[in-house]
Amino acid sequence: MNKKVILGILISAALVYLSVRGINFPDIIHDLKKIQFSYVALFLIIALLMQWLRSYRWGIILQPLEKIDQISLFSVTSVGFLAIVAIPARIGELARPYLIAKKSTIKMSSALGTIIVERVLDSFSVLTIAVVVLLLSDLPSWMIKSSIVFFLLTLAMFCCILCLVWRRETALKIINRILSKLPGKFANKVDEIIHRFIDGFEIIVNIKLLLYLFFLSAIIWLVDVLAIYVLLEAFGFTLPIMASFMVMIILIVGIAIPTAPGFIGSWHYSCILALGLFGIAKPEALSFAVVYHFLSMIIVIVLGVIFLPFNKFSVSDMKNQMSQNKSD
Repeated sequence: MNKKVILGILISAALVYLSVRGINFPDIIHDLKKIQFSYVALFLIIALLMQWLRSYRWGIILQPLEKIDQISLFSVTSVGFLAIVAIPARIGELARPYLIAKKSTIKMSSALGTIIVERVLDSFSVLTIAVVVLLLSDLPSWMIKSSIVFFLLTLAMFCCILCLVWRRETALKIINRILSKLPGKFANKVDEIIHRFIDGFEIIVNIKLLLYLFFLSAIIWLVDVLAIYVLLEAFGFTLPIMASFMVMIILIVGIAIPTAPGFIGSWHYSCILALGLFGIAKPEALSFAVVYHFLSMIIVIVLGVIFLPFNKFSVSDMKNQMSQNKSD
């Protein structure tokens, strides 16, 4: 078994233990019985909207390479997210580039570049929100300082991508000098992949579309905050909207850690930490985490299974496709 998979399972096991340690499980059952299902239904609708917005934004990022219809984008996005939660060690991140390459003329390496752009947009948006929220809160200063540091690092990464695209010829000359020290056949393959990878960044040279993407990214994460707030209401928690922001921020950090499939453990412990900042007892926070995780996974699984027959793939196929991209 892959070492990363084993490590992920061990981390999940440790976080599950920390999440349930000292919990009286009858208290969990009691909290679950108090859920207001009208709020749960609203949460599901909002979560579906967020999924659609993600697929729509990805279509905008892909536009310079090829215009893809929204149905195909939503279909591939749904299966891609299923792969992310089902395949350990974040290998599932390759699913969307692989599937969109099968449905279009876009090369997988270029599509992978668009995923990087998407991740940078998400990081920039979330960290911007985090900095603003933390500055307006009475939370520990180390959290504010950490958010500012990560915000600056993300900004630096984005600036590097901008330089790579706007000064493409200069950047490629530098890369070619480095590649010239490698064996010829290998250097040619790497050079081809780098060119296609940079193609995936083309959207950022269009300032108007780039600003629109920043706007969409902010909307996506604010919709996520709304979904969390609605689910907190389902439990009858009387918490400020700030609590929803903190759940989102800490959860994103938590699930970034490689764990077992489905973010088991990291999801639950992150919610407990976030809600603990607002005085929610551990049993109640765990009840919320269990329901939040269950509903989120159900949406991903149901959508993924619905569209899977139209987007069949396997991990070995993805690896083969990447190999073909290297040799084309």
